[in-house]
Amino acid sequence: MHVCPRCETTLSQSEVTEGYKDVKDLSVTVKFELVDEPGTYILAWTTTPWTLPNNTALAVGNDINYIKVEIEGTKYILAKILAGKVLKDAKYEVIDQFKGSKLIGVKYKPLFDHYAKKEDLKNRENGWQVYHGDFVNIEEGTGIVHIAPAGGEDDMNLGRQYDLPFVQNVNMDGFFKPEMGELAGLNVKPKEDHMSTDVEIIKYLAHKDLLFHKEKYEHSYPHCWRCDTPLINYATSSWFVNISKIKERMLELAKEINWMPEHIKDGRFGNWLEGARDWSISRQRFWASVIPIWECECGERKVVGSVKELEDLSGEKLDDLHKHIVDKITFKCEKCGEIMKRIPDVFDCWFESGSMPYASIHYPFENKEKFDNAFPAEFIAEGSDQTRAWFYYLHAIATGIKDSHAFKNVIVNGIVLAEDGKKMSKKLKNYPDPNYIMDRYGADPLRYYLLTSPVMMADNLNFSEKGVSESLRKLNNILWNVYKFYEMYADSNPRSSISDLQLNNLNNVLDKWIIARLNQLIKESTEAMEKYNLPKATRPIVEFIDDLSTWYLRRSRDRFKGDDEKDKKDALKTMGHVLLEFSKVLAPFTPFIAEQIYQNVSGLKFTDENKSVHLENWPEAGEIDLELLEKMSLIRKVVEIILSIRDNLKIKVRQKLQDCYVHITDYIKIGLNNEDKYEYSDFSKLLKEEINVAKVHFVVLEDKLPSNDTFVSDSGIFDNIKVRLNTELTPELIAEGISREVIRSVNAMRKENDLTINDRIEISYKADGEIKQAIEKYRSDIMKDTLADALEEGESEINKQIKINDQGVNLSIKKIN
Repeated sequence: MHVCPRCETTLSQSEVTEGYKDVKDLSVTVKFELVDEPGTYILAWTTTPWTLPNNTALAVGNDINYIKVEIEGTKYILAKILAGKVLKDAKYEVIDQFKGSKLIGVKYKPLFDHYAKKEDLKNRENGWQVYHGDFVNIEEGTGIVHIAPAGGEDDMNLGRQYDLPFVQNVNMDGFFKPEMGELAGLNVKPKEDHMSTDVEIIKYLAHKDLLFHKEKYEHSYPHCWRCDTPLINYATSSWFVNISKIKERMLELAKEINWMPEHIKDGRFGNWLEGARDWSISRQRFWASVIPIWECECGERKVVGSVKELEDLSGEKLDDLHKHIVDKITFKCEKCGEIMKRIPDVFDCWFESGSMPYASIHYPFENKEKFDNAFPAEFIAEGSDQTRAWFYYLHAIATGIKDSHAFKNVIVNGIVLAEDGKKMSKKLKNYPDPNYIMDRYGADPLRYYLLTSPVMMADNLNFSEKGVSESLRKLNNILWNVYKFYEMYADSNPRSSISDLQLNNLNNVLDKWIIARLNQLIKESTEAMEKYNLPKATRPIVEFIDDLSTWYLRRSRDRFKGDDEKDKKDALKTMGHVLLEFSKVLAPFTPFIAEQIYQNVSGLKFTDENKSVHLENWPEAGEIDLELLEKMSLIRKVVEIILSIRDNLKIKVRQKLQDCYVHITDYIKIGLNNEDKYEYSDFSKLLKEEINVAKVHFVVLEDKLPSNDTFVSDSGIFDNIKVRLNTELTPELIAEGISREVIRSVNAMRKENDLTINDRIEISYKADGEIKQAIEKYRSDIMKDTLADALEEGESEINKQIKINDQGVNLSIKKIN
C-alpha cells in the first residue's frame, strides 16, 4: 500500500490519486552478477533506487527473447529488443540468444547483504535468483524487473507465489532500520530533497562497480494530499471493505443514477468503478473515528454496533468517542474470559463521509421514517474530483448496507482556475478579490456567470472578471432598464397594472409573441432543470431578456404613450405579467434581482404582506404558439437583411424609404396563400416601423421581385429569404428623415439633462432651406414625440449644434416649470 512516511499512515486508492505531481527523479540500470558465472551480469532497471536494498529476486518473461552481449570483456544479459536503447553507443558482440525461460532459477549475488547473510531469514534459500513474472514487459527498462516484496504489489504477489524471503528494512516513518549499516537512519524519500537517498545508494553501487547507467527523468509521482510528502509503497496490514464482493452490484446500481454531464456516468465514474479495488479503511492516525473492533489474544473479534452496546459490554458510561478515550475501554471475551482491547486503527475519513446519509440523522437508531422518505437523495453536487472520492464512497457504502444507490442525480462541476489557467493562488495574486467582485458587480452576475459556464459541465473554467461584467450588463442592467421603463407607465397601484390580463384576448402581435416566448423559456428551463442541466436551463435567460428589451419593448414604446387606450393597457399588462412570471424563472439563479422585480411589479413592497418570489411555485408553461414564433423569427431575419443593406449604402435607419419587397421560400409559414403581392397585415406595421419604409410587399414567387435600378438586393444572408429595397429618395422622404433626426437629437438632449416623461419642454431652432421646411411640415409629430408644448424659431436655455444632411442646425430646449 501507499503510505505517507510523515503522517505514518496508509492511504486509500482515491487519496493516492489526489496528490500526483510531476517531479524529476533518478532511474538506474543495475548490474546483478551471476553466482555461477562471475563477470556476467543481469541488467535490471528501476525508478526507485531506494528499494534496491530490499531486492530478493529478479523477474523475466518466459517468452521474451533475451541476449547475452560482451562489452570490453564483461558480459551482460538483457531483452534483445531493448539492447539498442540500453547499450546506446557501446560496441558490443552478441554471444548468445535465448528465451527468458532459460534464465529461471539462475542465482545472482545480492547487491546488499544485510539480510542475505542472515541464516535464520525465512525462505532465504529461495532468494536472489530469477523467476518468471507475467507482468514483465519490453516497453521500457531492460526487460528484467528488480523484485522487492516489501516495496510493491506485483513484487509481493510474486513473493507469495514463490515463497521469497520478505525483507522490510524501512520503517513506516520512511527511515532505514538500524541493521542497514551505512544506510541506517536515512529517509528514503525526504520531502525537502526526495532524491538524496537515491543518490547515496547510487554512490554505493558505483563504488562496488554495480552501476551500469543512471539518468534523471520526469514522471508523475504520488504525494500525500495532506502534507505533500512523497509517498512510498509499503507492505503493511490494513482493514478493507471487500469491494470485489459487491463490485458487480455497484456497477448495476450505478446505471440508475442520472449524471450531469452525462459522460461522467460511463466515463470517469464508470471507469473508476470498473477498476475499483478493495478499499483500505484503516488509518494509523489520532484524530478520526475509531474503528469499533475489539480483539482478544485468543483470536476472538467483536464488532460493536453502538454506544449503548459498548456501554453494556464494558459497564462504563461513554460520552466521548475520541480515540484516547475509547482505547481505554475494555471488556471480557465471551469465548475465553480474557480482556478484549480495541484495535489501534481509526477510519479513513472517506468512510465517515460515505456514512453521511445515515450518521447525520442517527439512523438506524432514530428517524427511520425520515430516512426512508429521503433515501436515496434526490441529488448531490460536487467537483469532478469527487467521482473517485465522495460520490464513490457514498455509492460503495449504500450498495453494501442498503443494496441501493445513495443518490438519484448528480451535478458535477469542474475547477475554477485563474484567468491564466493556473490554480488560484494567494501568493501569485492571480485572481480578483471576491469582496471586490461582490462590491462592484453583485452576487447575481457572479452566480449567472458561473451557472452558464463550462464549469457546471465538469470542465475547468479560467475565471474572467470580464465574464462577470458581461453578465451584469446583459442580465441585470438590461432587465432593470426594462423594468424602469415599465415603472414610468405603471399605475400608482402596481397590482392594477397586471390584473385582469386576458391572454386569449390580446390583439397586438407583439403581446402574443412575448407571451409565447415566455412560455417557451419556461418550458426550456423546466426541461433542463428536470435533467439537472443548469447551463441549458440558464443560458436562454439572457436571450429572452434581449428579446424583451430590443424587440418587444423597443417596438412597443409608442404603444405605452399612444392614444389607443386598449392597446396601451394591453402593452402595460402584458409587460407586467411577463416581468412577474419571469422573476419566478430567475429566482433560483439570480435571487436578488428576481426578488426586486417581483416585489416592485406585484406591489408587495408597498404592503405589509410577508411574501417572496422564493416562496412562489415554479411557473408552468402555457400554450406555446410555435407558428407565431417561427413567423416572428422570419420577420426579424428580414429586418437583419434590410438593416445590412442600409449599412452598406450608408443610409441611416432614421431616413425613411419608399418600399421593399420580400420573398420567403417557405411562405406558407407566415401565412401567404396567394400567387402575387401580399401585405402580411399582422407584421406589416411592425416591419415598416422597424426598417422605416412606407410600404412592405410580400411576394410568393421570386420572379415577382422588382429588378429595376432603384431597388437594391440583399447579399444572400439567408438562403430562404430574398429582399429588394427601394433606395430612391423623394423630397417627401428626405423631409420625413430630417424630422426624425430632429426628434432623435431633442430626445438625446432631454436624456442628457435628466428630464422625465413628466417634464414638458419648449423647442427653439435655427435652420434654413429644406431643414426648416421639414421641421415646419412635421411640427406636430416632432412636438408629440419629444413631449414639447412649443416649437419656434430662435434660441433657448440649452443649445446644441447638429448636422443634418451636411447642413448645420441649432436646437435649443427649455424645461417648462
